Amino acid sequence: MARAIKVKLFPLGDPEEFKFILIEDEQRTLKELLQIAPAFSVGAPVDPKAWDRPVIRLGISIAKKEEAQAAALFPTPGLLDMMSGATPVEEKTDEPADMKTEPGPTCERQPDDSPDADEKSPPTLDHPEDLTEEQAVKIAYGAHVKKLSTFLRSRLSLLVSCEKLTAPYLQKQIVEKAWLPPPHGGADEIKLKPVFLKLPAASADSADLGGGNRLEQLRAVIHELKPDQVLVIPDLDLLGGGGDKNLNRESRELTEVIYSALDRLVLAFADPSLPVPEVVASRFAVRASVEGLSPEVEDGCGNLVPVGKALVKADEAALFKGFDPREFYKDIAGLNPVRLRQAMAYTVQMAKDQGCGPENPADMEFLRNEIRAFKAQTAEQFLVPDVTFEDIGGYDEVKAILDQAIRLMSGGGDLPDEKLRRELIPRGFLFHGPPGTGKTLFAKAVANQLNATVRVVSGPEVTDMYVGESERKVRAIFSEARRNAPSVVVFDEFDAIAARRSGREDGGSRAGNALVAQILTEMDGFRPDVPMLVVGTTNRLNLIDEALLRPSRFQPVAVGLPDLTARRHIAQIHAGHFKIPVEDDLLDVVAQASEGLNGDDIRALFRDACVGLSFENPKIEADPWRLGYLVG
Repeated sequence: MARAIKVKLFPLGDPEEFKFILIEDEQRTLKELLQIAPAFSVGAPVDPKAWDRPVIRLGISIAKKEEAQAAALFPTPGLLDMMSGATPVEEKTDEPADMKTEPGPTCERQPDDSPDADEKSPPTLDHPEDLTEEQAVKIAYGAHVKKLSTFLRSRLSLLVSCEKLTAPYLQKQIVEKAWLPPPHGGADEIKLKPVFLKLPAASADSADLGGGNRLEQLRAVIHELKPDQVLVIPDLDLLGGGGDKNLNRESRELTEVIYSALDRLVLAFADPSLPVPEVVASRFAVRASVEGLSPEVEDGCGNLVPVGKALVKADEAALFKGFDPREFYKDIAGLNPVRLRQAMAYTVQMAKDQGCGPENPADMEFLRNEIRAFKAQTAEQFLVPDVTFEDIGGYDEVKAILDQAIRLMSGGGDLPDEKLRRELIPRGFLFHGPPGTGKTLFAKAVANQLNATVRVVSGPEVTDMYVGESERKVRAIFSEARRNAPSVVVFDEFDAIAARRSGREDGGSRAGNALVAQILTEMDGFRPDVPMLVVGTTNRLNLIDEALLRPSRFQPVAVGLPDLTARRHIAQIHAGHFKIPVEDDLLDVVAQASEGLNGDDIRALFRDACVGLSFENPKIEADPWRLGYLVG
């Protein structure tokens, strides 16, 4: 018997997928295998005699990344076809037409002119030439998809919490991955086939705006599932969403339906902003969250690359001078890959409208500002602040504290490692002091310095008369802030929602305690790689619950009445803003005479002077007598 020809391959894609394809049809020739699953030959070109032999008659081994780095790599037919633009042989599968996914970007060897460049290093992914939203989701969430598909192959029902924009792509990719047979083989080696639950719209003339006949369809489909099928519910939250208290009729019916067939395999999706009742979520063995972006993602060759390189096209990066994929992550950390692609399309168009191009690129500040503006336009009640520290007079100690926090969040400082920096980043500040001292202005200035969006929330607007609704609002605010990171959330009148918890048993106390507990939960659930800051402002620090005043949650910062130096600086800023001509000597007099006034009082002084100068008839000159009169 002839000795089997030995072939060592380094797959272009996931090695585990390559193994599955290899054992799926062992009568397939090596050439057909490599056209379906491209790979490099390691160490030497493949013997031509091996091309037309079935893979079962070859000694095929898969090289590890370390082996590929230490050996020469040679292209094979699948790679040559890709380089020449030829269409590879399609793998035969029972996959329906609407489950086909678009190919992702390929790996290419990048030139390295350095004398120490290793010619044998495996190829790496550079900025892609073209990129669709589906490819972006596949790249950004590839590790999640691989893990979640393993749960399905283990016959564990799965509930995925993700944004509606990414759900259609994720459900296809997870199921597609789960179609592959489990690696252990044997009798359990089955292919999971998806059954998508396509819900009919509720009738317009029906008083039932909830589940209705949609739940009846779910009941029928779930009981007809076969062992080799997985039921995909794209919108579980729309079938029976809502809080855990006082379940509505649709939620109760949904609970009864999905628990009536516990042996059926179900993959369901829900948006984080539409919570699924706990009793419904408990039906699923595994609950996972797929949100935001990671700093690095895997390319098709198993290497980690910055997400700013993997999800930004080459022509887009060329439009911005000094584009740094790693630094860019701070501006996009909270976006999902679909929203990122939309943001880049908007920003590129804005740059082109300004006459920018490869020969005349825009700067990175333009890119940051436009990305931030895009996020503010697509988010509820988030805005781009225009306040800077220069607009706030005095308070040098407060500015020093905030400047240190900004440098930590922006990657500044000489620290030995990234992990330590993340531990030093503050989660929140609590500005306390008399009214009118600029506490909210400081929060907006921090957001501006971070190139972040800001949302100012009045404490009383969070509270609600319905049980559980206040906690839902807090969850929604934090969730939206994470999606728009870098972001700053300002809770004005923080004492209205964070008062000390009480041991009394009345309903009001229980609701207040639950709201504080929800804030504590959100503060403890921060992702250190997502730049987000929470700021509370209050005039009554003594009312705040002590658990929130821990250094790892809110750091108290006193913003008191301005001193003499601060009052002079504040007067100078407002005099310039309202176009009131004042000499240095007069500023000194105003600063001394305004002792006990806050910054807002001093602003009102120059505002009234501007009104008299511009709108009174006859005009009232803003001379020392007039300013003295207004101070008095």
